[in-house]
Amino acid sequence: MKNLTRDSIGVGIVGTGLMGVAHTSALRENEIQVHGILGSSVEKAQKFAEDMNIDCIYESFEDMLADDTIDVIHLTTPNHLHYVHAKAAFLAGKHVACEKPLTMNPEESRELFFLAKEKNLVNVVNFNVRMYPMVQKARSMVQKREIGDLFIIQGSYLQDWLLFPNDWNWRLDPKMGGQSRTVGDIGSHWIDLVSYISGLRITEVFADFKTFHQKRMKPIQSPSNSLLPGYQEIKINSEDYASILFHFENGVQGVLTISQMCAGHKNKISFNMNASHSSLIWNGEKADELWVGHRDQPNQILLADSMLNIEKNAKNDLAPEFHNQVFSNTFKELYGSVYRYILAGDFTQKPDFPTFEDGHYGMLVLDAIETSAREKSWKKVCLEDLNY
Repeated sequence: MKNLTRDSIGVGIVGTGLMGVAHTSALRENEIQVHGILGSSVEKAQKFAEDMNIDCIYESFEDMLADDTIDVIHLTTPNHLHYVHAKAAFLAGKHVACEKPLTMNPEESRELFFLAKEKNLVNVVNFNVRMYPMVQKARSMVQKREIGDLFIIQGSYLQDWLLFPNDWNWRLDPKMGGQSRTVGDIGSHWIDLVSYISGLRITEVFADFKTFHQKRMKPIQSPSNSLLPGYQEIKINSEDYASILFHFENGVQGVLTISQMCAGHKNKISFNMNASHSSLIWNGEKADELWVGHRDQPNQILLADSMLNIEKNAKNDLAPEFHNQVFSNTFKELYGSVYRYILAGDFTQKPDFPTFEDGHYGMLVLDAIETSAREKSWKKVCLEDLNY
């Protein structure tokens, strides 16, 4: 394996959307340069390369894999491409950073999890929400048992960008996004977040799904002589809303409410952890605050000391309007950890970032949730693979 340095390491980005921009910007803030870009079309890749000042454009994923200067590949593509691209990258000897959810099903994620181990290659899932400063503070307080023994983990993830029936995105197509849409897209973040903070895995789930818009209007190419946009009516089978009961390890109970049809909530990911001494509440729309609740003394609001510096010093905050101003910094912190690990070169050390093991765990939970919603019963999460 090559002896990599910050100047010599080569990175390829697959995908030219929002996440492609976020990954590229985070790498540059860590002084890691992107060598090349692959898009769904050459035209999209060319525009991205011009906008982001990237020298190399690939016409195919095979071309990127064949480039010996590429050491790490970042996959920021729709979900159905994650498995095939990650597997090919590992077989070509490349490290992989992949967007969430890791794959379309746990069979695919299991194969990638074991393949990454076999090849001894660095593997990352982009659970960037872990990197908010007050999430790190909450994890520290829970792990040090400063709030006592956990009893209950409650929370929600609410957005509104799919509120209207003419709102459309590739995630609505199960062939591209998977059958579990809202839970797979943003629920995967919440599942990873609370498991990371608590140190506890989910063992059993009971889920209830609801689809409010049974049909949606998908934009299509209009005839050349038409001044009006064209639409195609599409039947929707994936969930707009989910409520989920959880059983965690150590007898901890949990519940999650999740939807992308909640007007006014642009990106509200939140948790409420209730323990034997105190409670913790964090809301991603007020990411710099951590509420600490007490029974026999005044409640507290802890503030992130570094938050003002983060906001002032961010070189390239490209967060969309529905994310707060430190959204980009979570990517910077995550990939700072990843590339320090890669450049150190000792892959026997336990990574301090989310890996394909975390991604596979998430897929096992998502699979149990989808099955539970369909069969209307409690379902156990098959955690045996994770003891490997």
